[in-house]
Amino acid sequence: MSGNKLAILISGITCFVTFSQEIQNDSVIKQQEIENVVITGQFEPQSIKKSVYNVKVISKDDIQNLAANNLGDVLNQYLNITVTPNGQSGRSTISLFGLDAQYFKILIDNIPLVTDTGLGNEVDLTQINLDDVEQIEIIEGAMGVTHGANAVSGILNIITKKNSKYQWEISASLQEETVGNEFELFDEGRHIQNLKIAHNISDNWFVSVGANRNDFKGYFNGKQGKDYWQNDGKRGVDWLPKEQLTTTATIGYQKKQSRLFYKFDYFNETVDYYNPIVVPVNNYPFPTTYYSNDKRLPTNRFYHHINYYGTLFSDLIFNISASHQKQQREEEKFNYYLLEREERNNIKEVFHSNEVFYSTGTVTNFIKNNDKFDFQLGYELVNENSFADATSGMFRDDEQQAVNIRKRIENYDIFAISEVHLTDRFSLRPGFRYSFQSQFDNQHAYSVAARYLLNYGLEARLSGGKSFRTPNFSELYTYFVDSNHNVQGNQALTPEQSTYFEINAKKTTYFDSDLSLYNSLTSGYMEVNDKISMLLISSNPIQQFQYINVNNYKMWNLSTDNSIRYQDFNFSAGLAFIGISQQLGTGALGTNSDDKFLYTFNINTAASYNIQKWNTMISVYFKHNGKVQQFTGDINDASQFVLSEIESYNWLDASVKKVFMDGKIELMAGARNLLNITEVQSTTAPGVGGNAHAGSISNMMLGYGRSYFLKLTYNLNF
Repeated sequence: MSGNKLAILISGITCFVTFSQEIQNDSVIKQQEIENVVITGQFEPQSIKKSVYNVKVISKDDIQNLAANNLGDVLNQYLNITVTPNGQSGRSTISLFGLDAQYFKILIDNIPLVTDTGLGNEVDLTQINLDDVEQIEIIEGAMGVTHGANAVSGILNIITKKNSKYQWEISASLQEETVGNEFELFDEGRHIQNLKIAHNISDNWFVSVGANRNDFKGYFNGKQGKDYWQNDGKRGVDWLPKEQLTTTATIGYQKKQSRLFYKFDYFNETVDYYNPIVVPVNNYPFPTTYYSNDKRLPTNRFYHHINYYGTLFSDLIFNISASHQKQQREEEKFNYYLLEREERNNIKEVFHSNEVFYSTGTVTNFIKNNDKFDFQLGYELVNENSFADATSGMFRDDEQQAVNIRKRIENYDIFAISEVHLTDRFSLRPGFRYSFQSQFDNQHAYSVAARYLLNYGLEARLSGGKSFRTPNFSELYTYFVDSNHNVQGNQALTPEQSTYFEINAKKTTYFDSDLSLYNSLTSGYMEVNDKISMLLISSNPIQQFQYINVNNYKMWNLSTDNSIRYQDFNFSAGLAFIGISQQLGTGALGTNSDDKFLYTFNINTAASYNIQKWNTMISVYFKHNGKVQQFTGDINDASQFVLSEIESYNWLDASVKKVFMDGKIELMAGARNLLNITEVQSTTAPGVGGNAHAGSISNMMLGYGRSYFLKLTYNLNF
């Protein structure tokens, strides 16, 4: 065992023992069951305490107190996760443990969400609406057995609402929000409208429909917008405007042990790009006209999901889901004549599309009335048909010509998981998955997790597993070659292999004084082998780059989550210390970067207080994102590497919610990004190999500054 691994294991065990001793000395007055019920990774819904996995929950209350309209608004405050927005593309992406969105899987009701060129990965967080969400469940680490390919750093499962305690439930809301210091009722800011209607048709049938419109007018930041006609670089906006429309419908049926639901979602997004270059046209003897080469990027997503849960042969319990999803992104180019304010020469083409047929199912309860042992058999079927237009840079044929490309990727998986309760305190959960791949060699994943309940209500969990990531569409099929560039995909790429180990201890303590404490301590270690990177494979006559399986990645983390609840007051605090080691290579030039561990430190806190006599809730959320370091290629010398550093920054959100008329009317006011973060500094310094190039400084845009919101909600329940 290497010195690093041994040190990590010893630190984890030491933290566990220390933590256990401290908790056993607590003055415990009484213990209560944790009320949270979780679904992700379970044979069936159960309390979070009974879960062998370490499941983390973001509650509906947290989502509401943040006035979160999309997933990015919520995950900005989550420990270990970094959300990176891009004002020019309008997208927000995620990284966990330093690994990007290709390694993290996002699901809705256990179904991975389709993206332009993937399934569950590289999801744009701004495209996931949260109005119909009950809670969000996150499991960090290798989840390849239960959720297949690309669940390397973890999974996030969005649990939507499928029932109501009222016969009729109607909710309508309006939200107005500034973008930095910019706001006008129609032309600036962010404007959100939402409507939801749910109805229990009978004791067995439930139906709900909803619609949400999110109109983001862009961030001008001193620029002059769409109709500015002078050619001085001030036309357009800093953050592109976009309008989103989400509609949902759910039908549910439940009778005795049988449950059935069908869910339909339609999502439409339009992003507008205003070219800052204005072209004058001399029409002598008529006045000069001006136009710009603008474009808009429409995205449409259709989501169908049907699920049936019931019994087979009176004893076996089965749970089957089938889904058809399609996401298509188009590009419409046109000349916009500024003085006339009209579009001409419109050309619209499909840029990216991905259509997926997906099904997963499990069968459990093979041994009737056995509380000690349970066994689950499952399958997963994926049929993915992806398309990319030639202009996207993803094109290739045998003669290296620029052509559109359409590829079908399939996998057919089977998996088996057992859950053994050796004693009332000790549970063990081993699992194995085998994946039949159409594009790559067949893959497999395995895992084992254990839970032990110690004295004084202490819960201990230990897990480990192997997962894999399959190469994405870009890595396989990119072919961008001209007189100055040569960047190529590689259809011979093989899936990356990863391992992850985690130890966790947690405890919830309840006191007669209505005081409760929650403490959790986690240590984890991850390795990713055959990691795919773009390497220089030739420098003659121009530099030629290609995706190759070459790098190795290591990560270890130590994190803690703590909270205190006393009557109407809640406070939580967490911190994470993460070390990352990865060695990059130049390929043909034979130079490697340093593989030492580089560290970052994150903190998050949240506090809320419910003033009952005023029906008012006050909430504050804070996160510190520590300095991030990584080795990157030197843009001045392809044979060298430089140490890049992104400075630390803090994010602070706050809100006040007032309830009127027995909950019929809710008024919320708040602020995002109270510390007014817009850009953080990114610096590079000379790296290995005696590179003499001077360091450089650039700015990375993270936000558009302090913004304020006001939300009015009307609830009618009867």
